[in-house]
Amino acid sequence: MRNFPLSRGTVAGILKGYVGLSAAVFTEVYTMVLKGSASALLLFFTLGIPVICFSLMYYIRPCTPASEADPSETAYFLFTQGASIVLAVFLLTTTILKDFLTLNNALSYTFIGIMVVLLMAPLAIPVKMTLFPSNKKLNPPAGAADNATVTDPLLTQPIPEPNVKNLNDDDDDDESELDVLLAVGEGAVKIKKKRRPRRGEDFTFREAIVKADFWLLWFVYFLGVGSGVTVLNNLAQIGVSLGFNDTTTLLSLFSFCNFLGRLGGGVVSEYFVRLKTIPRTFLTTVTQIIMVMTYLLYASALNGTLYVATALLGICYGVQFGVMIPTSSELFGLKNFGLIFNFMGLGNPIGALLFSGMLAGYVYDTEEAKQGGPTCMGPSCFRLTFFVLAGVCSLSAVLSLILTIRIRPVYQMLYAGGSFRLPQSAGHKS
Repeated sequence: MRNFPLSRGTVAGILKGYVGLSAAVFTEVYTMVLKGSASALLLFFTLGIPVICFSLMYYIRPCTPASEADPSETAYFLFTQGASIVLAVFLLTTTILKDFLTLNNALSYTFIGIMVVLLMAPLAIPVKMTLFPSNKKLNPPAGAADNATVTDPLLTQPIPEPNVKNLNDDDDDDESELDVLLAVGEGAVKIKKKRRPRRGEDFTFREAIVKADFWLLWFVYFLGVGSGVTVLNNLAQIGVSLGFNDTTTLLSLFSFCNFLGRLGGGVVSEYFVRLKTIPRTFLTTVTQIIMVMTYLLYASALNGTLYVATALLGICYGVQFGVMIPTSSELFGLKNFGLIFNFMGLGNPIGALLFSGMLAGYVYDTEEAKQGGPTCMGPSCFRLTFFVLAGVCSLSAVLSLILTIRIRPVYQMLYAGGSFRLPQSAGHKS
């Protein structure tokens, strides 16, 4: 986010989109390479993930961001988005094929090889930039030429040149400082205090959590994602209760649409924010209204609606991630973005605990006890849960609309003329 401050929605969509695909990638490895061995999968996670993280952590580092739009950067983003979409389609196709065909070892390893190539496709960008560097030079951020160590305009302001004085003037300096201190004590001079940051500037965590915008955004994310993750956690049981014994395709459909929502949420919100200076949370409002209708569609249990409802919910659920991340950075700045973003992310597990663990689990167990069977069957197993989730999401949509109206002036300031304007830091004296 700091390296690409002019394309925050796009960056968030790409990264969260790949996160959404990661489960499908691990599923491919589990079924095709590890042959369904749970112990091998745990060993793969235990050894493989730390090795990958320690190997690649060096490459995740701050770089000097561009101070103006770069057409080549847009092309690189489009390439990465295209590669991720091809990967998602490939994973969905191979998942469906595994359900209908028996794949031999040669074909399985071929699919894994193609998947690895698609995963590594974005590496073509740095290879191209190394072998065929662009001759175009963008204007560096203000202050970067004068001070090589202060290059990130999001975190610091240009350091003014110190006044060079003669060493013999030390006595005069001491006398002038003493005069100022005496004047302050007599009330003749007032020291200006540092003002509090405004929307769009860098907030500390303590400054952010006392703002209404912060809690509005948190509750919108908590209610929207919390209700969506409830369906995700219980999707297999929902399918079984409605007579779908094999829910693999249902889960793959949700995963694919979740990816599209994450990727598209960042891209679409970026488009409207630059075109009409409409806050990204407006897209959250629209998708949560669709989620309300989706929950009612689940509750109706009409024939042929399960896959449609799952696809719609997957897209809308993914949008919540692609919107919340850049919105929190635009409202509260990037200096403490990591802490603020991770606190926002607490809405996901808390929502899962309340809506999935307590609500859905209680309703399902109650209906199962009424039926007296080993599993609950029929629409009644989750109907009350869906009605409650529809009400929760309705409240979230209202809060999202209120937040959108409140922060519209911020986006009119930040994206006036269709380009991002970096606000001044609140660190300056007013």
